[in-house]
Amino acid sequence: MKNSAAFVKAFFRGVARATKTFTLEVGPVRATGVPAILLGVTGIVLASGITAALAKSANRLPETLSEARGLAEALSSNPKRLPS
Repeated sequence: MKNSAAFVKAFFRGVARATKTFTLEVGPVRATGVPAILLGVTGIVLASGITAALAKSANRLPETLSEARGLAEALSSNPKRLPS
C-alpha cells in the first residue's frame, strides 16, 4: 500500500513538471503549462472536424471553391474591368 502511494505521488509530480515545461508559441499567441496543452488539444480536435467536414462534402468542393474565389474577387479593392 505504501509503495503504490509513493508511485502515485511520483507520477503526479512528473505530470506537474511536464505541464509546467510545456510551451506553445504560434505567432503572437504564447501559452505555457495547462493552457498550452488545452490549445494543442483544441487545435487537433478542430483539425479533425475540418477534415471530416471536407471528406463529407468532397463532391461539392470544386463548386464551393469557385464561388469563394468569385466572392473574393467581388470584394477586392481593385475590381477587374471588362475589356473595351
